[in-house]
Amino acid sequence: MQVVSWLPRTELPFAAPSRPELLDTPEPLDVAPVPAMPVARAPAEPSVPMPERPKPERPKIEVPRPSLASTRTNAKPMEEAEEAAAPDKAPPVAPPRFALQLLRAGRCLLLVELPTGEPFQSRDPAYLLLKDMLRAAGLPDSPQIIGEPVRWPLLSRGALDQGPEAARDFVQGFVSARLEDEPCVCLWLIGLPAVKFAGEADAQAFNRELQVEGLGSAWALPGLELLMETPQRKADVWQAMRRLMARWKESNE
Repeated sequence: MQVVSWLPRTELPFAAPSRPELLDTPEPLDVAPVPAMPVARAPAEPSVPMPERPKPERPKIEVPRPSLASTRTNAKPMEEAEEAAAPDKAPPVAPPRFALQLLRAGRCLLLVELPTGEPFQSRDPAYLLLKDMLRAAGLPDSPQIIGEPVRWPLLSRGALDQGPEAARDFVQGFVSARLEDEPCVCLWLIGLPAVKFAGEADAQAFNRELQVEGLGSAWALPGLELLMETPQRKADVWQAMRRLMARWKESNE
């Protein structure tokens, strides 16, 4: 059992005496304590404060508020801004206003501006002047009234286009339909509305002969009211009439 020596705890009877060297207890060795080496510590780093994360800001919504000036004048800033951003639009053209009467005298048709907008009466000064002009031209001085007067605009309201182009198309279509019923050798256009919307001309064409597509030969004259207000214009009308008179005189013969 590999036991070198053992000592009994008590004296055994009849046992051999023990050797004294085995009973001596060795004194413990004094061992100087080894001083503990100080542990080197790394120098403490200065504490750096962590930066605070900025709190996300909520987007600010600007609510438009009317200024004091716009409030006083009852202006609408939003509508004004929209109008400024919108492209410029052409302003609507107001419909022209006129009244025309179509008459027949011999082989001539007369499209005459009604000075008052009402049909001719037998004693109207404008109608008496027209009768004088027909007698001077060698035509019957009691012209035949054809249909009702053409009044423009046709409607007082509504979405129907009643501008100058629509008025021209309507007047020319009206006269063209009467020419299909019975042709004429010359169409008298008396008054600026008749010259403008049937002859497609202006006041510069007064006392001149025009060739109108779909209507044939036409004679542009000032309005009856204008002739009464400026009698000197009658001489220009008479001179122009003498140049054209042969046309309807030959047809009457």
